[in-house]
Amino acid sequence: MQYSLNLGDIYAILTAICWSCGVICFDIAGRVLNSLQISLLKNIVGVLGFVGFLLLQGDLFPVFTQHDYFILVVSGLIGVALGDLLFLSSLRRIGSGLSAIISTSYSVSIFILAYIMYQELISVFAYFGGALVISGVIVGTMESPANRTPRDIYIGTFYGFLAHFFTAYSVLLLRPVMESHPVVPIALVRFSTGIIFSAAAIVYLNGYSELRETLSKGFGHVYLLAGSFLGTFLSVIFWLSGYKYTLAGRAAIYNQLSTIFIIILAAIFLKEVMTTKKWAAVSLALAGALIVSIY
Repeated sequence: MQYSLNLGDIYAILTAICWSCGVICFDIAGRVLNSLQISLLKNIVGVLGFVGFLLLQGDLFPVFTQHDYFILVVSGLIGVALGDLLFLSSLRRIGSGLSAIISTSYSVSIFILAYIMYQELISVFAYFGGALVISGVIVGTMESPANRTPRDIYIGTFYGFLAHFFTAYSVLLLRPVMESHPVVPIALVRFSTGIIFSAAAIVYLNGYSELRETLSKGFGHVYLLAGSFLGTFLSVIFWLSGYKYTLAGRAAIYNQLSTIFIIILAAIFLKEVMTTKKWAAVSLALAGALIVSIY
């Protein structure tokens, strides 16, 4: 037995850290825009970051085949566009507490889909570590949704499971493309697809004036921009890199640590109380991550 944290594992952990910091920035920014507007803005910042990264590196845009572009666009539609909409719809119906618990289905979806699509297996101990991480998330976020009807809970739960399943499927679709191409151009095409869909949805629902207001108000908000930079640009690069350089099951388990990091950061920056239940959640999740690293 030895501690074996590989490069992909580190990227997956950095994903959780960056995403958690992004969530805190969004929380501090407040509810200045609705969910669809925030989704559009964070995707725009991400794409601008990806373009800037490629320009600074001086890298030529890779030559994708028609099949590659098809995979990238489908992944963007399923994961960025449809997945985000389902997640936001679920969040409105069931609230953040239950939504965080449902997010643990992401790891399970990765385990199942990685086996079906690529016959990928991880050790029994790694599954045990994953179960500890998921248990920590459940303990740390469990709360009864207030003022929610049974119908809202049922529909919201269903949408939440679908959202995380689609997100898992969308990233695993990219694996063959990531084997021969760098992750930043892949992210650029993927999130550009999300921008087109989100912008079209805003215009369709509320007109061009809503789109103009979204851009003017959003790009003047420091915390929203910071959250977009951390939660979309950096975290997506690390997220895709994690799946490129380590097993999908291991990456998913480390990604799940984001909820635990959010609990810790919320206590530090938002002055939320660290209860005994939250400390237990952090301990379980960190123990699970350690077991995954060892085995």
